[in-house]
Amino acid sequence: MKKIWTLAAVATLIATTSGCVSYNVSQPAAPLSGEVKTDLKADVKVGEAISGESSTNILFGWLALGGDNQFADGVTYGAAGGSSMGLPLPDPVSNAKAAAAYKAVKSSGADLLVAPRYEVTVNDYFIFKQVNVKVTGNKGSIKSIR
Repeated sequence: MKKIWTLAAVATLIATTSGCVSYNVSQPAAPLSGEVKTDLKADVKVGEAISGESSTNILFGWLALGGDNQFADGVTYGAAGGSSMGLPLPDPVSNAKAAAAYKAVKSSGADLLVAPRYEVTVNDYFIFKQVNVKVTGNKGSIKSIR
């Protein structure tokens, strides 16, 4: 019995220290109850073309190896992850799209990416994939919100 408890303690210790966790507290959209005003106006200046690129390696169709660790927040790219067994699995292609959008906005000093277009290239080697994403769009600068 002591071996079982020791094994359980070691497994718990490994599970809690072997990964990295990122918590995100921003929530750009949520269900609202009651009356909501929707007459907000934004003055956005659309500027020159901007772009960003990201790449990642994927093992077994869902496990991302390497890649970026900074992503555009507030937008879900693609469908939610999942598997045929009903397990919620991460979507590395969506993460690569969000990383490319982040790089485009950050490098240009934009507030938002206007009319983004994604070019996704996947090199599939059966259990291993290389995913390259390039996003192009226009620089958006918010002048005012009323």
